[in-house]
Formats: sequence, structure tokens, C-alpha cells
Amino acid sequence: MRKKNLLILGAGLSGLSAAYFLKREKVRAKIFEKEARPGGLCRSIRKQGFIFDFSGHLLHFRGKDTLSLAGKILKGSLIRHKRDSYVYTFNKFIPYPFQSNFNYLPKGIAQQCLSGLIEARAQNCLKSDNFLQWIHNKFGKGIADLFMIPYNIKLWKTPLDRLEYRWAKRFIITPTARQIKGSFKEKRDKPLGYNSFFWYPEKGGIEELIKGFSENVNKIYLNNHAVEIDLSGKRVIFKDGRREKFDKLISTIPLPELGKIITPLPDDIRLSFKRLKWISIYNVNLGVKTEIHPSRHWVYFAQKNIPFFRVGFFHNLSSCLAPSGQGALYVDTSYSKDKPIDTRAIGARIRRHLKTTGIIRSEDEICCEHVNDIKYGYPVYDKDYAPARKKILNFLSENDITSCGRYGGWRYLSMEDVILEAEKIVRGMPWKNYL
Repeated sequence: MRKKNLLILGAGLSGLSAAYFLKREKVRAKIFEKEARPGGLCRSIRKQGFIFDFSGHLLHFRGKDTLSLAGKILKGSLIRHKRDSYVYTFNKFIPYPFQSNFNYLPKGIAQQCLSGLIEARAQNCLKSDNFLQWIHNKFGKGIADLFMIPYNIKLWKTPLDRLEYRWAKRFIITPTARQIKGSFKEKRDKPLGYNSFFWYPEKGGIEELIKGFSENVNKIYLNNHAVEIDLSGKRVIFKDGRREKFDKLISTIPLPELGKIITPLPDDIRLSFKRLKWISIYNVNLGVKTEIHPSRHWVYFAQKNIPFFRVGFFHNLSSCLAPSGQGALYVDTSYSKDKPIDTRAIGARIRRHLKTTGIIRSEDEICCEHVNDIKYGYPVYDKDYAPARKKILNFLSENDITSCGRYGGWRYLSMEDVILEAEKIVRGMPWKNYL
């Protein structure tokens, strides 16, 4: 019987995880990556003694098995952190999440937030038809108006009543009224949310995870950019003319990019690809001459006049990410095709607001900069999202293509989710007779 060909497109976390689990099942797969090194967005850049990731990449583990696997891949080099994050509001930093720490606000404002929450929870039978309604139904007017609505409009660049809400149930913390009342009386020792604890490599940045997976998979073919997937001939054509036949294809290429290279593509599927929307992230990484904000991990900003929605502190994830006595930041600003940013002016605005918000003391402290313009930051969960995604993935499956990962599967996934999805895909397929 003829041996079958299995190809993986993309050697980021998703593609390498799939290759890892396939190798464990004694299945060979050819892995193709368009860049000169593996990792995708899960890479780290070394510059002037600093190590910068492509924005914040933290490992959250809901399951012991995934934590154990990461520990094995990283050879035990993992640091566990208790989240120390904040929200910038009323010209000061209050502990995150806003919705359970507004007692740090002026008394009247805090009472307004609590009353609104209690009133909303008393009507918990209210139906949510969109993300805006869900915010009001879950948090009430005070929390909605002060943080939830402005922050999410700023992040998603989309009217919130055009977004669906189901994705938010897993990622947005919804404390009970009792938990919030308790926070008025005493400091909470047990943080809330899926990211209350997280892990990070002890040395080398997040790319150490990629290096660990790369050492445990078959050969990765670098500098191989797929430019066409011919469904009729079941082959992938690369930029240099290379052609590879496949019986099964695992793709981690961002879904909108995948739609550009598949031929033939029926009109209805082409239309579904066009309905996918996303926001992009302009990620500015900065080295600072002095150590700043010791122990803090990240801060959220909902203010319309401040360009960035999040600032994180690399040097508090691992001491190896910045020279001794210095600091390293990641600063994230979102934009979309309809709401672009002026890349010539954004740098100066970012530096100015880092100073006015107290993140840095002086712009002169900045001694190093590295910019990543990340086209696909987050899929936008609008009303077209679910039907378009379902139709596309069904079409791909019918043509022996499994599209997976945060961007290939077009879902808001944590790094653990990506690894678990890859394992599930491998376990769910009959691999007999594959090379």
C-alpha cells in the first residue's frame, strides 16, 4: 500500500506542537516554514543586551499535563508568577481586574460601580444578544461606562453591539457580588481569573519554548514560503518552485492568508474568507536605562487619548531579559484596516504618554527600541465570524486540510489552548500508512 504524505505549513507553536505529537505517534511529517527560523510570533529578539518577545507571551496552565509537558520541553527552566497587574484610571494604578477592585477609586465612584453590579446581577435572567448587552448585563452601568466599554472599544476598534459575546465568557473575569463586597473589607489574597498565575521561561525569552519543541520534531524546512495550494492536484507549491504532494495537510497559516493561496476556490468560500475581520497590533519594545516598576507584570489603559491599550514589563518575567539595573517594556497599540495608525507619529505619542502616565520618569531613559507590526493580532468576533469560520473550516476539512492554531483556526486561544488543540487533532486522526 502506498505510503501517504503529511505536510505541516508553519513552524510556530501550533505547527511544532502538532509535529511533536505526531512524532510521539511515530508519524513522520514534513514541516515547512516561510521564515529563516521557526517560531512565528512566538520568537524573541536580542538587541543591546535586552531580549524582547513579540508582545507579551505568557504560559497559563489550567491542566497539570500541559504544565508537565512545558516543563519537559523547557528542561525544568520555568518560573511561576503570581499575577501583579493593574488598570490605569483616575490618574493612578489600581489592581486588575477593575471589576473587582474599584474600591481603590473615590468612594462615590466605587459605590456607583457596586450598586450597578448588584442591580445587574439581580436581573441575571436578561438575555444578551451582543457583547455590549453582555457587558451591561454582567457588570452594570458603572463598571461598563468607566472601564469595560471604553477599553473594549479601544481594543477591538468595532462598535461593541456588532460583536458577539460567547468568547468573552472564558477570558473576562466576572466576579460575584459577594466577592466584590468582600474586597471592600479586606485585601484579597486569592486573585481571580484564568491568568491569576502564569509561567515563563527562566532564560532566553519565550522562544525557548520553540527551541525545545524544535529539538523534538523531525526536520523543519526553513525559508519555504507556500504560495499556492492546488486542491485538484493535492499539492503545495512554494515560492522557489518546489512542489510537495499531500494526502493530509495541517495548516497554521492565518486563515485570511490561506484563502489567498488555495485554488480552485468556490465563490461562496471566497466570500466567507472576505468576511473575516481582525485587529492588528503595533508592538513597541523598549529598553530603559533604569529599573522601573519592580514586580509589576502589565497595565491596561482604557483612555481614548492614550494610544496604547497595554504595557508590560519584560524584566519582571525573567531577570535575563534586561541588563542588571535596567528595564524592558512592551507597549501594544491596536489598529484595524478601517482605523489605521500613523506609524510616523505613533512612536512619539507612545513615549510621551509613557511619561505622563508614570510608566517611565523621562523619555531620556529609553535607550533601545524594537518594533513589531503584527498584522493578525486578534480575530474579531462580529456577527459574520461564526458562520464564515464554520463554512471555511468545513470546506478545508472536505479537502483534507486541517487549519489550526490561534490564527489558522481563527480563535482567541492561549498558548496552552494551542498545544492542547494540536494534541487533540493528532489523537483524532487515523495515521496508518503515513510516511
